[in-house]
Amino acid sequence: MTTVTVSPKYQIVIPREVRDKFHLIPGQKVQVIPYGNRIELIPEKQISDMRGFLRGIDTSIEKESDRL
Repeated sequence: MTTVTVSPKYQIVIPREVRDKFHLIPGQKVQVIPYGNRIELIPEKQISDMRGFLRGIDTSIEKESDRL
């Protein structure tokens, strides 16, 4: 775990190892979510990056009779 310091302008620097692990780039948007007693940063991804992430999911579930 790495510690960062909040600047007087309420800014932080995301450590290089975290930026590299999550492939963050300058200008990329990150969602800030308060969750209990912590803050979560969720990187937003382009919709094109999401292509194929559900490949292989099992869709053979029983459907309700009133559904197509």
